[in-house]
Amino acid sequence: MSTSSAQPSSAPQGRPLRRLARELILIVIAKIVLLTLIWWIAIAPHPRPDTRPAAIEQLLAPATSSSAAHKGHP
Repeated sequence: MSTSSAQPSSAPQGRPLRRLARELILIVIAKIVLLTLIWWIAIAPHPRPDTRPAAIEQLLAPATSSSAAHKGHP
């Protein structure tokens, strides 16, 4: 009879752990959803920069009008 009384005492300990695990999983999923919503609202609407080599070359190349105006000056 002592073994049957030990089993019910171990069952309630398992239930709070399952409840805690469910709550933690729910919190993690809620955080992922929240971060996704923040990304879609704040970051996604912005255009991506042009990273083609031709575009970067154009950005880094000296301007033609400024080089003509400062001819002879370093």
